[in-house]
Parts: sequence; C-alpha cells; structure tokens
Amino acid sequence: MSRFPEALAIAALLACAGGAAAETLGLGRPALPEEIAAWDIDIRPDGMGLPEGSGDVATGEELFTEKCAVCHGDFGEGAGRWPVLAGGVDTLKAEHPVKTVGSYWPYLSTVYDYVHRAMPFGEAQSLSPDETYALVAYILYLNDIVDDEFTLSKENFLEVEMPNAAGFFPDDRAEEAFAGPREICMTDCKTDVRITARAAVLDVTPEDGSAPVGVSLEGDGAPPAPAAEPVEKTEAEPVVVAAAEPSPAAFDAALAAEGETLFRKCKACHKVEAGAKHGTGPVLHGVVGAPIGQAEGYKYSKAFAELAQSGATWDEAALHAFLEKPKDFAKGTKMSFAGLKTAEERAAVIEYLRSVSQ
Repeated sequence: MSRFPEALAIAALLACAGGAAAETLGLGRPALPEEIAAWDIDIRPDGMGLPEGSGDVATGEELFTEKCAVCHGDFGEGAGRWPVLAGGVDTLKAEHPVKTVGSYWPYLSTVYDYVHRAMPFGEAQSLSPDETYALVAYILYLNDIVDDEFTLSKENFLEVEMPNAAGFFPDDRAEEAFAGPREICMTDCKTDVRITARAAVLDVTPEDGSAPVGVSLEGDGAPPAPAAEPVEKTEAEPVVVAAAEPSPAAFDAALAAEGETLFRKCKACHKVEAGAKHGTGPVLHGVVGAPIGQAEGYKYSKAFAELAQSGATWDEAALHAFLEKPKDFAKGTKMSFAGLKTAEERAAVIEYLRSVSQ
C-alpha cells in the first residue's frame, strides 16, 4: 500500500498552480503541510501511519453495537446484504467461500485503515484513534483472534497475526506462459436452454412449472414428465380415526433447512459440529435437551452459571424464551444478540439445532 499517492499528486498540482500558473492566471497556491497531512491518513502493513492510542474489546463492543451492528449484525454476521465481518474460517476452498476479516484479510492494517477512513457509513472519519483501535479489537475478538480482555494499541499492533496472512502470494502471471482463450462461440451457438443445476443457496430455481419457455426443469436434457390424467373426484365416506396417544413431533427437514439459513447470524460465535472447539459462544452440538450452562470447557457468564446450578435444561420452552429475548431470559448475559422476533423463526432454528444434536 502506498502512502496515498493521490494526495501527493494533488499537492504537486496545487504547487505548480501556485507557481508559474498563479503568476500568469492568478489561480491556486501551494498546498499547506496540514492540508497534505489531512489526506495522508493511510496505514501500511508495516505499521507506518498508525496514530498513538489504544482501545479494548469491551469498549469496542459498545461502539460496534451503537455504530456498526445495524449494518453488520450484532456479531459481525452481516445484516441483509451488508458485509459479513466474522466467521468463514476454512471456507476459502469451498464452493461458496465466506470472506471475512478472520477468514480472508491478510493485514490488520487494512482493517484499521478502512474503519478509520470510511466508517461508520455516512459518518466517515468521525472516529477517534482510540475508538478505531477499540472497534478493530472487537472485530478481532469476533473472529476468535484475541480474547475478551485484549487491548489493541500502536505498540502491539504488529504482534497480531491474521489467520490468512500466508494465503497471499505475488502475482507472477506476467512471467508465466499464457495459453490464450479458447475459441468462443458468438452466434447461433445453442438451440435450447435447460436448467442443469439448481441454486442451492438462494433457492431461486423455479419449481412450479413457471420457468420460461424452452427451459426444462427435468434435468440435463431429460424431457418433461407427461401431465397426469385428471381424476374425477367422488364423495367418500368420512373415516373415523380413534384417538391415539400423542407422540414426539416428526423431524421437519424443510423447517430445519430454514433454520440453518437463519442460524448464519449465529455462526460468528457458535459452532454446531461434534467435537468442535468453543468460540465466542459455546458449541451447540447436542444442545436441545441438554442442561443449561454446562458445556464442558466453556467459561460461562455469571447469569448462566446460576442457571446451571438450578438444574434447568434447554427444552423447547427454554430455547424459545432465550431466542426471543436473550437478555430477559438470562439477566446479565454477555450475549448482545437482540433475539428472533417471530415464533416461526425460533421454531426453525430449534429444529435445525435438533438436527445437529443427533
């Protein structure tokens, strides 16, 4: 990263204007040192440009909740289509990589530089150096790079190692032999259009026969299935079914899939895989029906330690209550997630947690 060459170019132009041009046209003046300094605010990977100051994770969390969570989510999971800041570890080789500060960014200086230069949205460069240090510290914490007692400063900035620092290498394609493009068809190339793959993430592939003319929903080249013959409806005698004992609700795969999508906002802190290590929050594998506050190896807040002593369990009622308003369920919890507004969303997440609890 250069020391903001645009600023130097502008300064040079102003200096020129302040010289000969000013004498002949009466335009411009030399740029003042403080004007150049106002532009020269970038931070290099070697720490050059870092201001004096420091900020801790706790302060950063308060600032993040106030200034950043509306776009980036309470835990950096991203709200709507705003960028995700946390999670995504080990996904860069996946079909759908999740590029976050923790999974992708190689330099911590890039995080500081961008937050200081462009955030919060609509209030760029309103943060003090201490506030910027605190926010960067909290973003590191969301990505499990530092603990909750960490304080970031100019002095220890270069000691922080980003997980993907070794994932970047020089672009040497200029020295490599270039095979050239394949021959590309430009006209009269295809006579029909067929859907040969389905949108796994966005779930937008038509399923109701409303696809455009010429698009087959039957796979790669398979003819559409013949329409079924209409069946004449007849009146049938009502069937009386004897009452039976209630049985546990059957697993709802569709509801669990919906819950998995909703759970993305939780992945920044919680893992669900068996044998996974705890992150900011405890691993949730097997949580449905488990005792509250007793995941082995996780340090709970005082609120959950008290619930654990009471012998309470994560039954459906407790999960619904917690997911609706975590801070009401456990007074004093460190979890800042506001909760899921609808019962349908909570039921979907619980069904997903049930599916990963087997």
